[in-house]
Amino acid sequence: MAKKVLIVYAHESPASFNAAAKDAAVAALTAQGCTVEVSDLYAMKFKAAATTEDITGGVKNAENFCYAKEIKLASEEGRLADDIKKEQEKLKEADLVIFQFPMYWSSVPAIMKGWMDRVLGFAYAQEKRYSEGIFKDKKAMLSFTTDCPESVYSDTGINGDIGINGDINVTLWPLQNGILNYCGFQVFDPQIFWDPATGSPESRSSMLEGWRTRLQSLGGEVPMYFAPLDYFDKEKGFLLKPEVKEKYATAGRLCSIC
Repeated sequence: MAKKVLIVYAHESPASFNAAAKDAAVAALTAQGCTVEVSDLYAMKFKAAATTEDITGGVKNAENFCYAKEIKLASEEGRLADDIKKEQEKLKEADLVIFQFPMYWSSVPAIMKGWMDRVLGFAYAQEKRYSEGIFKDKKAMLSFTTDCPESVYSDTGINGDIGINGDINVTLWPLQNGILNYCGFQVFDPQIFWDPATGSPESRSSMLEGWRTRLQSLGGEVPMYFAPLDYFDKEKGFLLKPEVKEKYATAGRLCSIC
């Protein structure tokens, strides 16, 4: 099991189910001997907008400002804003990062997206990404609540990809692949709490107990599969190599989350 865990938490109410899920994780992981740190984004009043204020000492190109380039350079030169530095230190020390949040518009709340934009900015690198990303020795996972039952994301549900794949991982692809896998994280299957707001107290207690039980054996779980970077041809716009495509077709799957 991971020795150091960072929980990035985004909910304003301490009476929320998300708060209960966060507290359950802290207790379960601490009981296993883990050191757990929580970044409570709302309590911290974490700034969500990625702006020039994130860089001290001025930007290099004010007329044609590019956040990705400027933040990477500022990181290398030690010129990042203090709140970003503090979060990056937590991140560097963590073996496992858990993102706890309520799903907003099929994604994370704005304040958490801001954390990802600002804190992970230095990890956005063309030369080190996906299976070669700078966090390839760390693990991460999403843990979140929905306001709908699981059936909504089934293959015939209104939010499912009818006739293609009814898996919510398709909805989560921009987060799990586009952000976490891009940075190199080994990504565990998401922990999903389906519509706890309309459930009974017993069902909510059962959800939390299931979360605690899962955390006790999380170290033995196999992370999600994503096709490694070397499966793609850099000289041809990172298209899947023909021999790999043939292998996947033979196996009956081309999707790296199938």
